[in-house]
Amino acid sequence: QVQLVESGGGLVQPGGSLRLSCAASGRTFSNYNMGWFRQAPGKEREFVAGITWSGTGTRYADSVKGRFTISRDNAKNTGYLQMNSLKPEDTAVYYCAATRLLYYNPQNYGTWGQGTQVTVSS
Repeated sequence: QVQLVESGGGLVQPGGSLRLSCAASGRTFSNYNMGWFRQAPGKEREFVAGITWSGTGTRYADSVKGRFTISRDNAKNTGYLQMNSLKPEDTAVYYCAATRLLYYNPQNYGTWGQGTQVTVSS
């Protein structure tokens, strides 16, 4: 099973940008589709974005379309989430996850990182 470690979270002002990274180890990262999820205080975890193992297919939650970009570099065993035009409502713990099943079905993800906090505030 692949192991995942997120990094890149922090405090940013509204309108700012952050890039999250998800470093994979263990099994071959390129065998897995990857997703990003987030969980805000008092709310359920929600799907943010997903990408196929090859990087040719992506899907986004409506709330982040046009602002967030998911990508991956299989040679570096790393996935990314570029977040632009951040809003206070983007504040949450962000998790990366992996699956060998369909990448756009949030129920398919069974391997998770520990999460990284993103806070958007002035």
